[in-house]
Amino acid sequence: MIIGVPKEIKPDENRVSLPPDKVEILVSDGHKVLVESGAGQGSRFSDDTYLYGAGATIVSDPAEIYGTAELIVKVKEPQPNEFDLIQEGQTIFTYLHLAAELDLLDCILKKNVTGIAYETVEDDKGRLGLLHPMSEIAGRLVSQVSARLLTNIESGVGKLLSGVPGSGNCSAFIIGGGTVGLNAATALMGAGADVTVADINLDRIREIDTLTNGHVKTIYPTPAALAEKVQRSEVVVGAVLVPGAKAPKIVSRDMVKDMMPGGVIIDVAIDQGGCVEDIRPTSHQNPTYIQDDVIHYAVTNMPGVVGHTASISLSNATLPYVRSIANNGVHKAITLDNSLAKGINTIGGQITYPALAESLSMTFSNLKDLLS
Repeated sequence: MIIGVPKEIKPDENRVSLPPDKVEILVSDGHKVLVESGAGQGSRFSDDTYLYGAGATIVSDPAEIYGTAELIVKVKEPQPNEFDLIQEGQTIFTYLHLAAELDLLDCILKKNVTGIAYETVEDDKGRLGLLHPMSEIAGRLVSQVSARLLTNIESGVGKLLSGVPGSGNCSAFIIGGGTVGLNAATALMGAGADVTVADINLDRIREIDTLTNGHVKTIYPTPAALAEKVQRSEVVVGAVLVPGAKAPKIVSRDMVKDMMPGGVIIDVAIDQGGCVEDIRPTSHQNPTYIQDDVIHYAVTNMPGVVGHTASISLSNATLPYVRSIANNGVHKAITLDNSLAKGINTIGGQITYPALAESLSMTFSNLKDLLS
């Protein structure tokens, strides 16, 4: 199979979908891998390493990659100026976030693209194995981002997360106890903040309490409890996830208005539309804006700022699926692996992921029926 690795063009996206060591494995399997020149630059992988060390074919024009490759492997969803490059019936394997990317959804439905979303590949225990590594990184970045935004130079409240003896530390409130939430909680706790996590899953609340030896507080997110914790926290982290669907709006604008001036909101759910009412996406170049005297951070590709670590971590998880698609063809690969089948969001011009169709009030088609 011909596999294409385009250079990521989303602003400040330094990741690459397949580092050289993964390309080498695919080439040894007998496949041809086209890598756009400079695709690995942000992750510190040179064209020469791809060419001479891994056996890739270096291509200067992304149109050649899209025009030739049967399987496109990316990190982030195709951007608008890539839409015309996408070919009829092509397979694209990447983070798609289609519930928040309606123009992209329209494009791939019209072109009968098989869209496989990293964020909905799910094993038989309900684990999102391709979302997990980036959620780990995003969660751990939360403490670094928080520490910076709380400083006076960023218009924050001028506090250390940990404080110093006699000054008091900061309160951090995390909404959602999944992979992002747990990693954010442990990182913030390690930085000295007073951390509380809210989750609707009581088993997860108990698990977090056990994992952190009770050092991270937990609450059940009733509206009253949410409003109180948002108001009293210097840092609020949105870590809500509904796989494949738009994130629910958990934090209202009225809650934000009640926060202390210079407080910080970090909405990690922004990829799926965000869980804070009226929040808008930001970038690493312009990561924040201030509304109601509160700093809003809503960067849609947080792990992109640590490209080397993120590229290795992501590709460790995606490689087995890429190999299966390349070795078996996409249809057989789907039938062999139910986890991969759950990653199919679109095929043959139809939406095949129930939560996506439901969140957009669109028609859902059963994948098994389409394949048969």
